[in-house]
This record gives sequence, C-alpha cells and structure tokens, in this order.
Amino acid sequence: MGLDVNSIRSEFPILNRKLPNGKKLVYFDNAATSQKPQCVIDAMSRYYEEYNSNAHRANHTLADEATSALENARRTISSYFGTSPEQLIYTSGATEAINLVAFSWARENLSKGDVIVLTEMEHHADIVPWQQLSKDMGVEIRYVPINIENYFLDMAAFEIAVKDASLVCVVHTSNVLGIRNPVEEIIQMSHDSGAKVLIDCAQGAPHEQINFDDSECDFIAISAHKMAGPTGIGCLLVRKDAMEEMGPFMTGGSMIKSVTTKGSTFQEGHAMFETGTPRIAEAIGWGAAVEWLSQYDMEEVHSHIQEIASWTAEKMKNIEGITIYGDPKKSNSSGAVSFLHATIQSQDLALLLDEGGFAVRTGHHCAQPLMDALGVPSTNRISFWIYNTMDEAKSFVEHLEYVVKRFS
Repeated sequence: MGLDVNSIRSEFPILNRKLPNGKKLVYFDNAATSQKPQCVIDAMSRYYEEYNSNAHRANHTLADEATSALENARRTISSYFGTSPEQLIYTSGATEAINLVAFSWARENLSKGDVIVLTEMEHHADIVPWQQLSKDMGVEIRYVPINIENYFLDMAAFEIAVKDASLVCVVHTSNVLGIRNPVEEIIQMSHDSGAKVLIDCAQGAPHEQINFDDSECDFIAISAHKMAGPTGIGCLLVRKDAMEEMGPFMTGGSMIKSVTTKGSTFQEGHAMFETGTPRIAEAIGWGAAVEWLSQYDMEEVHSHIQEIASWTAEKMKNIEGITIYGDPKKSNSSGAVSFLHATIQSQDLALLLDEGGFAVRTGHHCAQPLMDALGVPSTNRISFWIYNTMDEAKSFVEHLEYVVKRFS
C-alpha cells in the first residue's frame, strides 16, 4: 500500500519552516538527527506542564505520575526492541551506552593482552573508549578493514581478527556509507570464537526493526534522537548474563541500596547503572516516538527511503565532478549518500546547498579512520528518512546541478 508521506509530514511542524532567505526547508540531515513529530513534543510538554516531579523518590501525586510515566516508557521502548524492561539501561545516547560497556563490563572482565575487534567504519564513539582502555589496561585492538571496491567489510579479515578475541564492537550501519554490515554473521562468528558482541545501532534502529533477544547479541547501543525521539537519551540493551558481569559505572544517588560511613551497597540490574535524577521527560518523549513509529511497517519505511536515495545517487553520478562514496542502490542501504565534488570544497558546497534550503551534513562525520581509508578528509552527506519525498530529491538534484554549473 505504501506510506502516506504527506500525512506523515503534517505531523512534523518544523518541516513547514522557511529559512531566513525565504527558502523552504528541505531537511536532508537525518543521519545526524531526525525531526520530531508533534506527539513527541506534546508528550514532553505535558510532563512539564502537568506532573513535573522527580521519579522514584516521593509518594505525592506528581511523583507517582512521573514514576509511572518513566517506567511505562521503559516497557514501551524495550518491547519495541524485542526484550524485557529489565534488559534496558537508560543512557544519554549511544555514546554513553558504548562507554558504559567499556567501563562497566570491559574493565571488570578484560586484562592486558586481551583482544578487542573493531572496524575501520566505526563512529568515534566506538573507537575512542577502546583506545583509552588499551592505553589504561594494555588490551590489544584489531581493526577490520573495508573493501574499497565495494565498501563492505572484509569478512575474510574479520574471520582472522576474531580468533581469540574477547569482545567484538561493530557498527550496524555506517553513518557515512549507509552500508549495513552482516551483523547476524558477525554475532555468530564472534560467539563461536568465544567473544561477546556490542553492536552500535544508532544508525540501524531508524531503518529496521531491531529485535534484541532474537539477535542473541550481548550489547546493543541505541540513540533516541535519530528515530523521532528527543536528544539526550538512548539505551544500552544487555543480555542477563552480561549484565551480571558488570560493575557500577557512575555512582551516587538512585543506584545504591545503602550508604554508611563504612561503605555502600548497590542496586541490582539496570538500576545500578541509572545514577541521579532520571531522564524523565526524555524517556517519556522517546516512548511517544516509539509508539508513533510502531504504526508503520519498517520494511515499508526502508523501501521508501532506499528508493529515494538510490534514485538521487544515480542522478548525482551524472553531474560532472561528483563522486559518490558507498552504494545506495544496495537493497539494505540506509538512505545516506556521501559525496564530494572535484573542485568545490565540501564546506563551500554545503553553504551553497543551504542557500537553496537544503540542510546537509559536511565533515568527517566522526569517522576519521573511514575517511582515511577512503582517502578523503571529509564528505558532504545527504540522508533521507520517513518524511522525505521524491519531489525534494528532484529539487535537490536540480539545485546541485545549478551550483556545479555556476561555481565549478
């Protein structure tokens, strides 16, 4: 039947915005953050207007309502990701979720000489914590390269790297290339070698239904703000056996059972990792976003996005001087199209596109090792989501053609 994109767009007030130069906004920076539907904005405003209070701390009416809303959101979000509320730890986003694994699991279970496997296409959030761990503890890091010809991971190299590894950390979908990695194969090969697996699903969750329990993955990191939710919240999904091996990350209020001058005892399960005042409004907003997203078939969403991205990339290839990085025609591509022009510097090109109303990303995308592998310092990137249209893509191609003709 397909998506009713016009109806979807009507739920996003920002998409009606006109820029200071009078151009209508065309938002193509979804891989950085998605826009928010009115129901998410309303849910968070309602919390602040009607029952703003701290959760898990008092017995008055507002506190009870805030606590109920926080935990209802946990149930909604965990169910959407195919697991139980006990397996979900609220974090500030995927970055904190990955750092949580580095500090609470890796520092408790790894030692000098143990091996962590990463890839060249990881976001910095899935590289720097492990480099710090290597510096502090002497663990070995192995990087699996990409195949420059097709932009896929070199799985033959992965098979060698994973032998005797203790932990494998792989991005589900590249934020630069839009490539979806064979995570099912990676999880199986890693477990066969005795390694635990962390998958960074920040880019994957907005494009396909993630089922944590079925994946048999040990850790999955997710951000809310890329899937219609608010900024400042995400989660780490953790298997029960892995959670039992984890120590505390941040300490203080909420995560304790008791504190005396002689010492402290901690809560069990996810409560041990959620320190201080919870992200109440953000959790409520994410719960509303998940409920909103649940009404759509994610395969239809993906098909819609991929059709636009594939068409756009093919048209862009016909513009003189444009090089595309990645292959948006691939059926599992996530709708990200990274590109450069041969003579127009990427920052200049982004500003010229912005003059036409097009919001695009420019830079190394927090993926400098991948940029090094591609042999470029940065790229421009357009990225599509559920509310983008083919008409927007056509207008983008027309404006890019004009810019190239005028300024190259």
